[in-house]
Amino acid sequence: MVDAATKLEGSGMRDVARRAVRAEIAATAMELFLAEGYEETTVKQIGAAVGMAGRTLFRYFDTKEDLVIGGLIELGADVAAALARRPADEDPWNALRHALQVCVESMEGDELGLRRATMLANTPSLRTAMLDKQLRWQQMLVPHIENRLPGPEQLRALQSRALVSAALTCLDVGATVWTEVEGSQPLTHLVDAAFAAVRT
Repeated sequence: MVDAATKLEGSGMRDVARRAVRAEIAATAMELFLAEGYEETTVKQIGAAVGMAGRTLFRYFDTKEDLVIGGLIELGADVAAALARRPADEDPWNALRHALQVCVESMEGDELGLRRATMLANTPSLRTAMLDKQLRWQQMLVPHIENRLPGPEQLRALQSRALVSAALTCLDVGATVWTEVEGSQPLTHLVDAAFAAVRT
Protein backbone atom coordinates (compact mmCIF):
# COMPACT_ATOMS: atom_id res chain seq x y z
CA MET A 1 0.00 0.00 0.00
CA VAL A 2 1.34 3.44 -0.96
CA ASP A 3 1.55 5.80 2.02
CA ALA A 4 0.62 9.49 1.99
CA ALA A 5 4.25 10.68 1.92
CA THR A 6 4.99 8.61 -1.18
CA LYS A 7 1.89 9.98 -2.89
CA LEU A 8 2.93 13.55 -2.10
CA GLU A 9 6.44 12.90 -3.37
CA GLY A 10 5.08 11.45 -6.58
CA SER A 11 2.75 14.38 -7.02
CA GLY A 12 5.62 16.80 -6.49
CA MET A 13 7.75 15.06 -9.08
CA ARG A 14 4.90 15.18 -11.59
CA ASP A 15 4.51 18.91 -10.96
CA VAL A 16 8.23 19.46 -11.57
CA ALA A 17 8.09 17.40 -14.76
CA ARG A 18 5.02 19.28 -15.96
CA ARG A 19 6.67 22.64 -15.34
CA ALA A 20 9.76 21.47 -17.24
CA VAL A 21 7.65 20.42 -20.23
CA ARG A 22 5.74 23.71 -20.13
CA ALA A 23 9.00 25.66 -20.07
CA GLU A 24 10.38 23.71 -23.03
CA ILE A 25 7.22 24.19 -25.08
CA ALA A 26 7.05 27.91 -24.26
CA ALA A 27 10.72 28.44 -25.16
CA THR A 28 10.32 26.64 -28.48
CA ALA A 29 7.12 28.53 -29.26
CA MET A 30 8.84 31.84 -28.52
CA GLU A 31 11.67 31.01 -30.92
CA LEU A 32 9.12 30.33 -33.66
CA PHE A 33 7.05 33.41 -32.84
CA LEU A 34 10.11 35.66 -33.02
CA ALA A 35 11.37 34.04 -36.21
CA GLU A 36 8.11 33.66 -38.12
CA GLY A 37 5.72 36.06 -36.38
CA TYR A 38 3.09 35.31 -33.76
CA GLU A 39 0.06 35.27 -36.06
CA GLU A 40 1.91 33.32 -38.74
CA THR A 41 3.02 30.52 -36.41
CA THR A 42 0.48 27.73 -35.93
CA VAL A 43 -0.03 25.48 -32.93
CA LYS A 44 0.61 22.55 -35.26
CA GLN A 45 4.05 23.95 -36.09
CA ILE A 46 4.88 24.37 -32.42
CA GLY A 47 3.74 20.84 -31.69
CA ALA A 48 5.90 19.46 -34.48
CA ALA A 49 8.91 21.38 -33.16
CA VAL A 50 8.56 19.81 -29.69
CA GLY A 51 7.58 16.38 -30.98
CA MET A 52 3.93 16.23 -30.01
CA ALA A 53 0.56 16.66 -31.67
CA GLY A 54 -0.69 20.24 -31.74
CA ARG A 55 -3.79 19.36 -29.73
CA THR A 56 -1.58 17.82 -27.03
CA LEU A 57 -0.15 21.27 -26.33
CA PHE A 58 -3.48 22.24 -24.86
CA ARG A 59 -2.87 19.82 -22.01
CA TYR A 60 -0.21 22.29 -20.91
CA PHE A 61 -1.56 25.63 -22.16
CA ASP A 62 -5.18 26.75 -22.40
CA THR A 63 -4.67 28.98 -25.43
CA LYS A 64 -2.03 29.97 -27.96
CA GLU A 65 -1.68 33.29 -26.12
CA ASP A 66 -0.80 31.41 -22.93
CA LEU A 67 2.36 30.18 -24.67
CA VAL A 68 3.55 33.79 -24.50
CA ILE A 69 2.03 35.15 -21.30
CA GLY A 70 2.01 31.98 -19.18
CA GLY A 71 5.49 32.74 -17.89
CA LEU A 72 4.44 36.29 -17.14
CA ILE A 73 1.75 35.03 -14.79
CA GLU A 74 4.41 33.10 -12.90
CA LEU A 75 6.58 36.23 -12.89
CA GLY A 76 3.69 38.03 -11.19
CA ALA A 77 4.03 35.62 -8.27
CA ASP A 78 7.70 36.60 -8.00
CA VAL A 79 6.71 40.29 -7.95
CA ALA A 80 4.16 39.57 -5.20
CA ALA A 81 6.82 37.76 -3.17
CA ALA A 82 9.19 40.72 -3.60
CA LEU A 83 6.43 43.08 -2.49
CA ALA A 84 5.78 40.98 0.61
CA ARG A 85 9.47 41.32 1.53
CA ARG A 86 9.51 45.13 1.36
CA PRO A 87 9.81 46.96 4.71
CA ALA A 88 6.45 47.28 6.44
CA ASP A 89 6.83 51.05 6.90
CA GLU A 90 7.76 51.72 3.27
CA ASP A 91 5.44 53.96 1.26
CA PRO A 92 3.11 51.71 -0.83
CA TRP A 93 4.02 53.45 -4.11
CA ASN A 94 7.75 53.01 -3.50
CA ALA A 95 7.17 49.42 -2.40
CA LEU A 96 5.41 48.69 -5.70
CA ARG A 97 8.22 50.27 -7.72
CA HIS A 98 10.87 48.24 -5.91
CA ALA A 99 8.87 45.01 -6.25
CA LEU A 100 8.31 45.56 -9.98
CA GLN A 101 12.06 45.79 -10.44
CA VAL A 102 11.91 41.98 -10.49
CA CYS A 103 9.98 42.25 -13.73
CA VAL A 104 12.21 44.98 -15.14
CA GLU A 105 15.35 42.96 -14.48
CA SER A 106 13.75 39.87 -16.00
CA MET A 107 13.03 41.77 -19.22
CA GLU A 108 16.37 43.58 -19.38
CA GLY A 109 18.35 40.49 -18.44
CA ASP A 110 16.82 38.33 -21.16
CA GLU A 111 18.64 38.56 -24.49
CA LEU A 112 15.24 38.15 -26.16
CA GLY A 113 13.51 40.52 -23.75
CA LEU A 114 13.30 43.49 -26.10
CA ARG A 115 12.12 41.38 -29.04
CA ARG A 116 9.51 39.70 -26.85
CA ALA A 117 8.30 43.06 -25.52
CA THR A 118 8.09 44.39 -29.08
CA MET A 119 6.00 41.42 -30.16
CA LEU A 120 3.68 41.92 -27.19
CA ALA A 121 3.31 45.63 -27.96
CA ASN A 122 2.61 45.11 -31.65
CA THR A 123 0.29 42.09 -31.64
CA PRO A 124 -3.37 43.02 -30.94
CA SER A 125 -4.42 39.56 -29.73
CA LEU A 126 -1.52 39.49 -27.29
CA ARG A 127 -2.37 42.96 -26.01
CA THR A 128 -5.78 41.57 -25.05
CA ALA A 129 -4.13 38.64 -23.30
CA MET A 130 -1.87 41.07 -21.47
CA LEU A 131 -4.92 42.74 -19.96
CA ASP A 132 -5.86 39.37 -18.47
CA LYS A 133 -2.34 39.05 -17.12
CA GLN A 134 -2.61 42.47 -15.53
CA LEU A 135 -5.85 41.50 -13.80
CA ARG A 136 -4.21 38.38 -12.40
CA TRP A 137 -1.24 40.40 -11.18
CA GLN A 138 -3.61 42.81 -9.48
CA GLN A 139 -5.19 39.93 -7.57
CA MET A 140 -1.75 38.92 -6.30
CA LEU A 141 -0.48 42.41 -5.45
CA VAL A 142 -3.53 44.22 -4.07
CA PRO A 143 -3.67 42.37 -0.70
CA HIS A 144 -0.06 43.34 0.06
CA ILE A 145 -0.77 47.02 -0.61
CA GLU A 146 -4.10 47.01 1.22
CA ASN A 147 -2.31 45.84 4.37
CA ARG A 148 -0.01 48.88 4.17
CA LEU A 149 -2.79 51.48 4.03
CA PRO A 150 -4.57 53.16 6.94
CA GLY A 151 -8.29 53.78 7.21
CA PRO A 152 -11.48 51.73 6.87
CA GLU A 153 -11.44 48.47 4.95
CA GLN A 154 -13.61 49.64 2.06
CA LEU A 155 -11.43 52.69 1.42
CA ARG A 156 -8.23 50.64 1.65
CA ALA A 157 -9.63 48.16 -0.87
CA LEU A 158 -10.33 50.94 -3.35
CA GLN A 159 -7.01 52.72 -2.82
CA SER A 160 -4.94 49.56 -3.10
CA ARG A 161 -6.59 48.61 -6.41
CA ALA A 162 -5.99 52.12 -7.74
CA LEU A 163 -2.33 52.09 -6.71
CA VAL A 164 -1.61 48.64 -8.16
CA SER A 165 -3.43 49.44 -11.39
CA ALA A 166 -1.48 52.68 -11.79
CA ALA A 167 1.83 50.95 -11.04
CA LEU A 168 1.20 48.23 -13.61
CA THR A 169 0.24 50.86 -16.17
CA CYS A 170 3.54 52.65 -15.49
CA LEU A 171 5.37 49.38 -16.10
CA ASP A 172 3.44 48.82 -19.32
CA VAL A 173 4.09 52.37 -20.55
CA GLY A 174 7.78 52.04 -19.76
CA ALA A 175 7.99 48.73 -21.63
CA THR A 176 6.12 50.16 -24.63
CA VAL A 177 8.44 53.17 -24.88
CA TRP A 178 11.41 50.80 -24.46
CA THR A 179 10.31 48.99 -27.62
CA GLU A 180 9.71 52.27 -29.45
CA VAL A 181 13.26 53.49 -28.76
CA GLU A 182 14.54 50.00 -29.59
CA GLY A 183 16.21 49.57 -26.22
CA SER A 184 18.38 52.68 -26.57
CA GLN A 185 17.30 53.77 -23.09
CA PRO A 186 17.36 51.48 -20.05
CA LEU A 187 13.94 50.08 -19.18
CA THR A 188 14.67 50.83 -15.52
CA HIS A 189 14.94 54.56 -16.24
CA LEU A 190 11.78 54.59 -18.34
CA VAL A 191 9.77 52.88 -15.62
CA ASP A 192 11.22 55.25 -13.03
CA ALA A 193 10.15 58.22 -15.19
CA ALA A 194 6.62 56.84 -15.53
CA PHE A 195 6.33 56.31 -11.77
CA ALA A 196 7.66 59.81 -11.10
CA ALA A 197 5.17 61.36 -13.53
CA VAL A 198 2.25 59.78 -11.69
CA ARG A 199 3.67 60.72 -8.29
CA THR A 200 3.94 64.39 -9.18
